[in-house]
Amino acid sequence: MEAIDPAYGTTTLLLIAAAAVAVLLFLIIKVNMHAFVALVLVSVLTALAAGIPVADVPSAISFGFSNTLGSVALLVGFGVMIGRLLEITGGAQVLADTLIGRFGEKRAPFALGVAALLFGFPIFFDAGLVVFLPIIMTVARRFGGSLLLFALPAAGAFAAMHAMVPPHPGPVAAAEAFGANIGVTLLLGAPIAVLSWYIGAYLVSQAIGRKIHVDVPASLFGEMNGGRDETTNGDGTGAGVSATGDTMTRTAPAFGTVLGILLLPFVLISFNTVLDTLMTAGVIEDGVTWAEYLKLLGNTSVALLITVVVATLVLGLRGGRSMADVGTIFDKALGPICAIILITGAGGMFGGVLRLSGIGNALSGSLSGLGMSLIVQAFIISTILRVAQGSATVALTTTAGLISAAAIEADLSNVKLTLLVIAIAAGATVLSHVNDSGFWLVSRFFNMDVKTTLKTWTVMETTLGLTAFLIALGLWMVF
Repeated sequence: MEAIDPAYGTTTLLLIAAAAVAVLLFLIIKVNMHAFVALVLVSVLTALAAGIPVADVPSAISFGFSNTLGSVALLVGFGVMIGRLLEITGGAQVLADTLIGRFGEKRAPFALGVAALLFGFPIFFDAGLVVFLPIIMTVARRFGGSLLLFALPAAGAFAAMHAMVPPHPGPVAAAEAFGANIGVTLLLGAPIAVLSWYIGAYLVSQAIGRKIHVDVPASLFGEMNGGRDETTNGDGTGAGVSATGDTMTRTAPAFGTVLGILLLPFVLISFNTVLDTLMTAGVIEDGVTWAEYLKLLGNTSVALLITVVVATLVLGLRGGRSMADVGTIFDKALGPICAIILITGAGGMFGGVLRLSGIGNALSGSLSGLGMSLIVQAFIISTILRVAQGSATVALTTTAGLISAAAIEADLSNVKLTLLVIAIAAGATVLSHVNDSGFWLVSRFFNMDVKTTLKTWTVMETTLGLTAFLIALGLWMVF
């Protein structure tokens, strides 16, 4: 569904968007209305207020909801299955112990962030986060303190890689719009993303975590038998309770097995992202059969499905469990995430209504002639579009298209074109709030209310984006 012709001017549309966000926050924070109900209600009212024809309102609200659910529901569903198996079999504990053994207890949050940076290279933010959750929770439970000390460094790492580093779609699309070299964008974007993460996400998250306490959930994806799922002793073995209630002794999987399960989607998704990049560069022709099959295996949902099947065989059926036992584990894991999926979809609905109302197009027309440095203009436009409609990818691609003519006319070097991509990605990262589906994913997975999420996740995303922009601006002045 395409954006409608704006019924009002830019100022009016911005006021409508600001009022919608304010009403939504009031309903959720002050009235304590359920977030799913509040998001749907405000989406309908916003569509009417923005001048979307009444007959088109149902299509408008389902547009963002279905698009978001199409990408999120399968990822979250398969992800929690993998996560639950890692949690219940002691695999997450094995990986956590190994990470801590390598980095030391005091650097456990840093270790989680570094691991997330590596896994986040080919994997999208939401898929990476949901697969990584059991490791985050296991480490947090072991050391105590606020969950944010351990969760935000990893979440920030996935966010940084997703926004700034090819082969993720946002930076690739922006680089294509400018005619920038993808290789240069990768070689320059990766170190900027890592440095931005360390300053704007890791250091900031540690300060936030020391001030704001968020309890670690007793169980990640549902409980079984009163929470007595699988207890693992220090030697990796322990007495567990099966899904059917039978007591049996099980041994935790080996570190190599756990790492292999986590690396499997990483490798499969790499097929898709690397091949897309090679096709874009003309190295491989579109439509080549073998490449299309590898891309299918690398589709995020298919990759996670394959990983679920492998994890079921390698982890789930160990120690005397039957396939029925594994099915019961999955049922109990999927139940608690229904609200997460619906709320995330409703967040996408709200953002979709704001996009369809024409706010982005209206802003594009009014901001294109700003009299300032191109890199500053890119950051400001991307930030405004991000705040107005929520989607980082839309903000990235729209801003790139808006200033691409000026960038090409300026005849910039590949380095400066890459810095423009980073500046746009930085603007598309800051100020994640209630019209961003990722905001709701983080809020619900980390068991935070809206107010706490604004004070933690939104702040960290903003410092992450600002840090990336300042680094890009500094390099722009040098080159």
